[in-house]
Amino acid sequence: MTFVVGVDSSTQSCKVVIRDATTGEIVRSGRAAHPEGTEVAPDAWWTALLAAVSDAGGLDGTSAISIGGQQHGMVVLDAAGRVIRDALLWNDTRSAAAATQLIAEFGAEALAARTGLVPVASFTITKLRWLRDAEPENAARVAAVALPHDWLTWRLRGYGPADESPLGPVLDELTTDRSDASGTGYWSPGETAGTGDYDRESLIAALGHDAVLPRVLAAHDSPGVSAENAGIPAGLVVGAGAGDNAAAALGLDARSGDVVLSIGTSGTVFAVTDARTIDPTGAVAGFADAGGAFLPLVATLNAARILDAIARLLAVDHAELGRLALAAAPGADGLVLQPYFEGERTPNLPDATATLFGMTLASTSRENLARAAIEGMLCALADGLDAVERLGVTASRLLIVGGAAQNPAVAAIAAQVFAVPVEVPQPGEYVALGAAVQAAWALTGTRPSWPVAVSASPAPDTHDDIRAQYRARAAAI
Repeated sequence: MTFVVGVDSSTQSCKVVIRDATTGEIVRSGRAAHPEGTEVAPDAWWTALLAAVSDAGGLDGTSAISIGGQQHGMVVLDAAGRVIRDALLWNDTRSAAAATQLIAEFGAEALAARTGLVPVASFTITKLRWLRDAEPENAARVAAVALPHDWLTWRLRGYGPADESPLGPVLDELTTDRSDASGTGYWSPGETAGTGDYDRESLIAALGHDAVLPRVLAAHDSPGVSAENAGIPAGLVVGAGAGDNAAAALGLDARSGDVVLSIGTSGTVFAVTDARTIDPTGAVAGFADAGGAFLPLVATLNAARILDAIARLLAVDHAELGRLALAAAPGADGLVLQPYFEGERTPNLPDATATLFGMTLASTSRENLARAAIEGMLCALADGLDAVERLGVTASRLLIVGGAAQNPAVAAIAAQVFAVPVEVPQPGEYVALGAAVQAAWALTGTRPSWPVAVSASPAPDTHDDIRAQYRARAAAI
């Protein structure tokens, strides 16, 4: 049998999944924690990767490996291949003012047309502008800029500082893929699938000078093979790697027409599309996917934390919260929770707070509050789907993932909120699973289509009144 390895180097941890390259069956897995914080020394990711590999029982007997990683993080290298300063992660917001500056200089419409993005603090381009202004000496030393998965792939292949790596600091050997490049703010996704190139003017405007950028590989390409290092054998075919959402789409075998709702602490709504989307409002980020197509994406700040908050208020666990919600009627007798507990990104209301509408003696019950929490969470994500669909995207299937998706009430109520057929795949490390798909693709030259088990597929039961009353309350703010 042939085994392939998928890695998810996320904000919180590193996960390693080993799959049978023929069937997709998971053979074994491992994980290791990452440090907390919004800036992290990249060496911590490398240490965690080696620890997760060890936890998975090593990689002997495997043939290929690929790394999916958190997007947007800024890894800056000097001419000797050394990391100049700790990486700023996607969730580091100190570059918010830099985003405003770049929009003022270029214009939101022009940036959306050029790069698919309107800058926010998450994106790499804003972090480079912050570095230029806040740490000019560090900015002047930058010889190359990489993203987390780019840097890990480079190290995996044996490159790095001369005293740490067998092949030394060959910056031109840095590689990435379209999905991760599309989250930088200085890469143009092109007009058709499989195209795109760097926008050097945007990079120079941010950093103050040009720099080496990773070579962008096609989805099935390999930059080379692994070097032997602490449990990682030499000679594994290395995949191009991917950004986390794009890798998850591969893990779910999402194709054109599929829309993924990921319900984590925050939420994402993303679709696989054959055509590029451009949104000058910035609500929808025009990312590329990891299969050669596009991945328009909307992010919300509030998702599973909404259910956490209401479960605490009602002094119940999530299972009981779901039972209470299903005991209430659709629409919760007019009780509406607009769930902007931590402000909101989509819509762009950073100073908003959560509001409970429609409280009457009849509607104010534990059951209705539980249902209003789930309906509010899903209606906020439905607003994200609306934003994607306004750009011409057609949704034919909705895949809901994340821990909260496994609550039977979430699946049942989603079938009432959305007018699109809903499926809930079984829980899984879909970023790592998708990276393994990419590893098999690089190894064989063919994208595998491994089965994805479904834990719930509720019958369509759309209640238009749920979203209608939510929209009415939103319009009143």
